[in-house]
Amino acid sequence: MHRLFGVVLPDNKRIDYALTLVHGIGWSRSKTILEQAKVKADKRVQEVSDDEIKSIMKTIEGVYRVEGDLREEKNENIKKLKEQGTYRGLRHTRGLPVRGQRTRSNARTKRGGKKTVSSHSKEAWAKIESQEVKPKK
Repeated sequence: MHRLFGVVLPDNKRIDYALTLVHGIGWSRSKTILEQAKVKADKRVQEVSDDEIKSIMKTIEGVYRVEGDLREEKNENIKKLKEQGTYRGLRHTRGLPVRGQRTRSNARTKRGGKKTVSSHSKEAWAKIESQEVKPKK
């Protein structure tokens, strides 16, 4: 069991896939890192030696921002947008899509569940339901 930047890499997975579990590393970057560290991509995590893990760590630390540093930088950038009062910052604040997607329909994930609008208040509905309906003769 190896740890990289606080992420536990699963032993039974290939090292190229396992690196993608680290925030900020995708498939392409994973392949590049392994080439630079001279580690075969088809090895399983349990087969990778400690020296190879150290070389992967050095390769990543020198060039890329990952995990906590990357998350921190992203949050700071969003905070700046909000403070500057930009349109994008406003969209972040309101919890709406930022990149021009439509919201009249769709965008349910970002906006949350449907908010049903009723024609009567709860008290009015209770009053209506309490009255008995008399059949016509």
